[in-house]
Amino acid sequence: MRKAAVLYKRQEAGTLTQLDNESFIFRYNNDWFNAPDKPAISLTLPKIQQEYTSKHLFPCFYNMLPEGSNKQVVCYETRIDSNDHFGLLMTTAKYDSIGAITIKKMNET
Repeated sequence: MRKAAVLYKRQEAGTLTQLDNESFIFRYNNDWFNAPDKPAISLTLPKIQQEYTSKHLFPCFYNMLPEGSNKQVVCYETRIDSNDHFGLLMTTAKYDSIGAITIKKMNET
């Protein structure tokens, strides 16, 4: 299992988890979910429920990944398998990304 904190404008909004069976869970933090002034992080992850599950990386996160030759270079330099979308997301979206969302790797528990 691997986990990452999902930050919206540098504030922790939730947690993205990849389970051992390769499925994913996104869960809004309690404070974020219960605060009416905090927005949903994506139109595909509205704040109508606190936890979402998927067999694949959620589209809002998948669309943050590099493509083409940029993906090849990142995978080569960081020794990440090109099919490891979660690893690639944690590597490329931790400091700067297009939009308000950044991803920070969390220690495994």
